[in-house]
Amino acid sequence: MNYQAELNFVRELLKTYRLTIHLFDEETTPDMLLPERGWIGEFLTKDASLINVYKQFKNQCKPNIVYQIDDGFLCHHIVFLLTNETGNNFLAYIGPYTQEPISKQTITKLSEKYRFSPELFSKIEAYYQETPYLPDETHLLSIIYTFCSHIWGGMDKFTTKQFHDFYPINFDSALKHFGKEGIDAISDILYVEERYDTERQLIQAVSTGQIPKAELLFATLTKYQFESRSTNALRNTKNYLIILNTLLRVAVRNGDVPPFHIDKLSSAYAHKIEATTSTAAGSALMKEMVRKYCLLVKNHSMKGYSLLIRKVLTQIDYDLTADLGLKNLATQLNVNPSYLSTLFKKETGSTLTEYVNQKRIEHAVFLLNSSSLQIQMIAQYSGIPDVNYFTKTFKKIIGITPKEYRDRISNPF
Repeated sequence: MNYQAELNFVRELLKTYRLTIHLFDEETTPDMLLPERGWIGEFLTKDASLINVYKQFKNQCKPNIVYQIDDGFLCHHIVFLLTNETGNNFLAYIGPYTQEPISKQTITKLSEKYRFSPELFSKIEAYYQETPYLPDETHLLSIIYTFCSHIWGGMDKFTTKQFHDFYPINFDSALKHFGKEGIDAISDILYVEERYDTERQLIQAVSTGQIPKAELLFATLTKYQFESRSTNALRNTKNYLIILNTLLRVAVRNGDVPPFHIDKLSSAYAHKIEATTSTAAGSALMKEMVRKYCLLVKNHSMKGYSLLIRKVLTQIDYDLTADLGLKNLATQLNVNPSYLSTLFKKETGSTLTEYVNQKRIEHAVFLLNSSSLQIQMIAQYSGIPDVNYFTKTFKKIIGITPKEYRDRISNPF
């Protein structure tokens, strides 16, 4: 069966997890097919290479079964048997990845259990930092199950099997070899460069308000394991949140968002970060932050505007209840009203009055959705104290009156 196109598609999906599918068979197991991370068992002996793991495992692998393996080193692997057009069998391998952050304390316990030498500690730590971290493997398994369902003819055509603490090699007899092999320092450098490049791409995506791209890059970034600065998992999560908040501040500043908007949002998230009570809530907050900072750029970026118009837009955003008439703004900025009017229309595509009214009504819609304030008060908070003019302007822009809008919120059906 030819499913190369499907394999290529799955590989693209797995890139967000920093994973891919590697194919092994009896004759083709060159190093180029091995995952760059290899397998942690190789720290003990070369006999524990993935090629030998394959040889030990192949006889146990049956068709139409997806094997989920944990290897006793807190790493997880997925293996299943495929058949090509000529009828030859080969293994599809995905991994390794972890489902929990690996702290120094955890590595110490593993070192005691497997008698790793002290010289290997930093290399083992680097290995785990490089290994993708998937706190929830649901999406990964969905990708694999969908692929298998397609090539095998349906979800009812295959099953799954789990192996716990799978040891394909007799480690006790190999302990005398430990310490001779480790992760190349160049690999460590490339790993860090890869993570920083992903961060750079994330900043660039946020700075241009590209929500889907930013979310995809953030999903990729979360697969990297960052250094644990505390044995407290919640404190580590908060540390990551603080780092992310800083990165996103830089991103939106690059997107020419006025500083007061940035400060307002980042300060709000600073409070939310410290109020976070669980790692799950922290993970959800990270995703929210990426999206909200992208929206900040989309709604408030001044890229492409002249300095004069930037000052006008900033003044409008800063206080919608102020006198935002053409004459007053021109006086404040020491420019000719006619010149300001012409330049504003040229750069924004609307007149100053149209733009200000649009912003005020948008704020009114927000208040109608988020408060129980009387419409007269909403008009004042939106900078249009004349309730009749407010109602007329609201209907012109939204299509219905403020009262009709609120009634629809209260009775959507």
